[in-house]
Amino acid sequence: MITLLSDFGLRDSYVAEMKAVILSICPEVHIVDISHEVRKFDIRMGSFLLVRASRFFPRGTIHVAVVDPEV
Repeated sequence: MITLLSDFGLRDSYVAEMKAVILSICPEVHIVDISHEVRKFDIRMGSFLLVRASRFFPRGTIHVAVVDPEV
């Protein structure tokens, strides 16, 4: 299982592109979206949501978080 969390939003194709790459590598994986509505550049919000949600996922889950800190 792989979870995704980002500040990408859902208005464009970035989330779909990320999922397509993952599925092209591992077609049988189960992908769960935690959120893609993290406020832009807000790594603290992203961290809070990831910590809060991750405890409910099975051991061995891969968590992918992408929040641009405006670097």
